[in-house]
Amino acid sequence: MGTNTPKKKIVLTGGGTAGHVSPNIALLPYLQEAGYEITYMGSKNGIEKNLIADYGLPYVGISTGKLRRYFDVKNFTDPFRVINGFREARKFLKKYRPDVVFSKGGFVSVPVVRAAGSLHIPCVIHESDMTPGLANKLCFHAARKICCNFPETLEMVPAGKAVLTGTPIRGELFTGDRAKGLEICGFTADKPVLMVMGGSQGAVSVNKAVRANLPALLETFQVVHLCGKGHFDESLKDTAGYRQFEYVKEDLKHIFAAADLLVSRAGANAICEILALGKPSLLIPLPTKGSRGDQILNANSFAQQGFSEVLEDEKASDLLVEKTLALYENRAKYCEAIAASHQTDAIPIIMGLIEEVQR
Repeated sequence: MGTNTPKKKIVLTGGGTAGHVSPNIALLPYLQEAGYEITYMGSKNGIEKNLIADYGLPYVGISTGKLRRYFDVKNFTDPFRVINGFREARKFLKKYRPDVVFSKGGFVSVPVVRAAGSLHIPCVIHESDMTPGLANKLCFHAARKICCNFPETLEMVPAGKAVLTGTPIRGELFTGDRAKGLEICGFTADKPVLMVMGGSQGAVSVNKAVRANLPALLETFQVVHLCGKGHFDESLKDTAGYRQFEYVKEDLKHIFAAADLLVSRAGANAICEILALGKPSLLIPLPTKGSRGDQILNANSFAQQGFSEVLEDEKASDLLVEKTLALYENRAKYCEAIAASHQTDAIPIIMGLIEEVQR
C-alpha cells in the first residue's frame, strides 16, 4: 500500500449484550493489520460503549429502540427511536463513506445496516444463534453476506448470502498456559480438570447441580467453577480440589488451558469459544422458560455434529455425574469431531468476506 493511498474505512456495529460486541473486538487486530480505519457505531449509553472504550476507537452513538413481538408500553415509543437512529446513522455514513460495514447484531445494528444499504455501502452481518433473531432478519435485505455459526442456519437465510464461518474468537484465549492455570486454581497435574461455566444468565441451576454432586465429581476430577457474581459459596471455599470464582478476566485463558472438559450453558459465543479451543463439553442449555429456546437449538446442533453432549436443565442434578464421566471416557471421539470442524477458524473467512463484498 503506497504512502499516499488512503486507508480503507470500516464501520463496526453491534450491541445490547457483550455477545454482540466481543466478536467485533476479536476482529480488531486483524482489521488494523490490514490497514483499516475503524469506527464503531452503537447506542448512546449501551454496554458496547463501555466495552469499546478500552480500545481507543472513534465511537458514534445513535438512538436505538427494541422491536418486540410482545406487548410492552415502550412499543409506542421505540419505533420513533429506531427511525431517529436510522437518520443519525445515515447522516454519519453519508459523510464518512466507509468502504464496508460489519455488524454483529443486536437492535442497535438495524438502523446502521439499513442506512448503509440505502447508501449502497456493502454490509457483512453475523448471526450467532442457530435460528436468526429479529434484528438480523430485518438486516438480511441490506447484507451482501451473512456469516453463520451453525450448518442449519444456512437454510434459514437468503440463498447466495449465507457462509458457514463460526464466531471470531479473541486471540488471547489461545495463549493460555496449562501449568499457570493449574497454579491459579491450586490444582495438581495428575488429575483431570473439569471447568464449569454457569454463564451470566441462569447460573443458579447449574451451580446447584454442581454443588449437589461435588463429592462424586471430586472422585474423578478437580473442579474449577465460574459461578457468577454473587454466587460464591463460602461453605465450600476450603474444599480440596474445588476452586470457585465469581468472575475471571485476565486469567481465563490459563484456566481454559488447564481444563480437560467443560460443563457450560449453551450461549452461542461461549460454545464457539469452547469449540475453537478444542474442548469436549457437556452443555446445559437455558430452558424455554428462561429464553426464546435458542440455547436448546444451539446445544442440539453441537451434539449432532459430535462436539458436545446435552443435558436438560431439569435433569442436571440427577444426571450430571453420569453424563460428565461418559464425556470424559469418550473424549477422544469428541476431540476428533472438533478437529474436523470448519467452524474453528472464523477470522480468516470473515476477513475474506469483508474484502470480497467491496469488489
